[in-house]
Amino acid sequence: MSYRRFLSRASGWLLAILMLATLPAMAQPSGGGGQAPANATLADLLENPETRQQLIDQLRGAASESGAEQAATESPSLSLPRQLAETTSRIAGELGSQLGQVLDAVTGLFAGPPGTFDLAAFTSAAINLGLVILATVALLIAVRRLARPLFTRLSQWSLTGQGLQPLLRLVLCVVVAALIDALVVALAYLGGNLVATFAVGESGELSTRASLFLNAFLVIELLKAAVRMLFASRYEGLRLLPIAAADASYWNRWIARLIGLTGYGLMVVVPLVNAYVSPALGEGAGTLIMIGAYVYAVAVVLRNRRRLRDGLNRKAGQTTMAASRVSLQLFARTWHLFALAYFTVVLVLTLTRPEEALPFVLFATLQTLAAVLVGMLVSSFLTQTIGRRIRLSDDLRRKLPMLEARLNRYVPNALRVIRMVILAVVVMVVLSAWGAFDLGAWYASEAGRSLIGKGVSVFVILVVAAAVWLALASLIEHKLNPETGGGVPSARAQTLLSLFRNALAIALITMTAMIVLSEIGINIGPLIAGAGVLGLAIGFGAQKLVQDIITGVFIQVENAMNTGDVITVGGVTGVAEKLSIRSVGIRDLSGTYHIVPFSSVDTVSNYMRDFAYHVGEYGIAYRESIDEAIQALNEAFDALKEDEEYKACLLEPLEVAGVIALADSSVNIRVRIKTTPGDQWAVGRAYNRLVKLHLDAAGIEIPFPHTTLYFGEDKDGGAPPANVRVIRQQARERAASSDEARHALTADTQAPQEVHNQEDYDGES
Repeated sequence: MSYRRFLSRASGWLLAILMLATLPAMAQPSGGGGQAPANATLADLLENPETRQQLIDQLRGAASESGAEQAATESPSLSLPRQLAETTSRIAGELGSQLGQVLDAVTGLFAGPPGTFDLAAFTSAAINLGLVILATVALLIAVRRLARPLFTRLSQWSLTGQGLQPLLRLVLCVVVAALIDALVVALAYLGGNLVATFAVGESGELSTRASLFLNAFLVIELLKAAVRMLFASRYEGLRLLPIAAADASYWNRWIARLIGLTGYGLMVVVPLVNAYVSPALGEGAGTLIMIGAYVYAVAVVLRNRRRLRDGLNRKAGQTTMAASRVSLQLFARTWHLFALAYFTVVLVLTLTRPEEALPFVLFATLQTLAAVLVGMLVSSFLTQTIGRRIRLSDDLRRKLPMLEARLNRYVPNALRVIRMVILAVVVMVVLSAWGAFDLGAWYASEAGRSLIGKGVSVFVILVVAAAVWLALASLIEHKLNPETGGGVPSARAQTLLSLFRNALAIALITMTAMIVLSEIGINIGPLIAGAGVLGLAIGFGAQKLVQDIITGVFIQVENAMNTGDVITVGGVTGVAEKLSIRSVGIRDLSGTYHIVPFSSVDTVSNYMRDFAYHVGEYGIAYRESIDEAIQALNEAFDALKEDEEYKACLLEPLEVAGVIALADSSVNIRVRIKTTPGDQWAVGRAYNRLVKLHLDAAGIEIPFPHTTLYFGEDKDGGAPPANVRVIRQQARERAASSDEARHALTADTQAPQEVHNQEDYDGES
């Protein structure tokens, strides 16, 4: 591969030497009827009346043709297809005229008088220019080999260095490498000047041929150095574009060839042909060079159309943002159209405006590449710095649990907006570079300054509003966090802070929207007036809603309920799960969720204020001792106080109210236990269990519903016998096996019987 590359470069340089060396030998006057000599000066033309009049006529004809062309271009009656047709016809005519002039010039050179071609001058010029070229190229190769270790170290540090972000390291290393590369080119340029001045030709003088070549060498090699910033094929750490080494080598080699062909052709060959041979031949040579470069560029673009499209599609598949992915996919399908349009525009400009086409195209291309590259670097830097998921420290995440989620939600959206702004700026700079849009004049205009000022103001307003929301919301969360805010917040604090956070969000959104609308020039006075009228209409039409809100405000001010309280509101009892400004959401015991508007609330019963009581009523049989029963109730409370689960819920000793009723079948005793709010039900369940255990242990009967059967009595007071049959298998067996059991059963049936109505007793009378 290196051998072929050496042959290609050697043949190219040899061809350039031969073309440049023949120019001085051809620098002879060409004859023509009625034309001024080639070496005539402007003063000679003006001194001769005939030539002066001819020059005046030519200038007037050129001015009239230019005015006619301008009028045709600016005339609104001409359609775009007609203008294109006229422009194409004019270009074709100019190409034909140039071809004729080139043929005339070549014919004049070879058909001139004997001695026109000076072999000695040709040989001397070829040797001198060849020595300058070889010396300059040899110095460039030697100095670049000496600088290769620097490039290698920079590439390694860019890939594996520490202390900076990868993108910053890459940019820094590429800038340093570009400076070194420019220094290498400058040293080779300086060495070539020294060789051309003191070692070749006449000592102490720099020939025009050498000066043209060295100036072109400096410009072209600097452009190649700029291309190497993008496509560094040998050093992966110095390559700005994220592509493979093989692709970078291919595109670097292709662009370098294109730059060398057009650069040396237009900056060296064409000026020398114009100066030493004929302007017509030089203009024709420039046209041929540009057409050749255009054909070469179009062929390369069409050959790599699918290859680059597939690479861009793969890159789009790796992109996480939808906008970037769609943009890359669209560019993958149309990139060749942009490239063909670019080379076509360059060719047309070169053919229509040959004097100023090269500087214009060069600076426009450099501005375009710089704008696109800077936009890509800024976007990539923002992505690497704030585009990734933000992770806060453990301590900050513990204090402000929602801050990280908010930042990861806000920052990507802000990054999308910034990328859109960057894209708009890049497009405007590119259009301005190619003359389609005057960015400087637009910015200097009142509309441009106003638009940029409003955009900056809106951005600042949005940033300040987001910062205020983050700060206040984080402060509220800090207060609500039991680990960092001063302990576990009260239910009232939780409710009020949550309502304040919602109200703050609504107020911030409303104020920010109003300020932004006012900043961009929209009169918010009618909006405020319309909002007032709308509010009045809503107030009359939605009185129930207004009543809900007003009642809800007073309920919150009076601290009637909070989230988590067990309440009874509007006939519904349950836990208040959600509390808003107009309603309360209640979850009852069965799990049903109720929404009760505050307008329907007459009474709020809150079971969770300060303290609570478990009120228990326990009945004992009439034959039991009341004092023993009260002692058993106290013992049950003492056992409850020893329970680790419930002792913290008991606030005071057991309060025994005593006998509250002599009921039909029991003597009822009331007790009351003071507990922490919300624990009265659990304490009551635990105490009921202990009461049953202690009453059973003391042998105290707890009455339960029973029925007494009365069979009546005769006049003497005797009870008639009751024929009761007990159907039970065991009783039958005992009755059948024992006469004593049968006698007992018969005796039992002669007296009034009390039959307990228990579920496990299976009897029939």
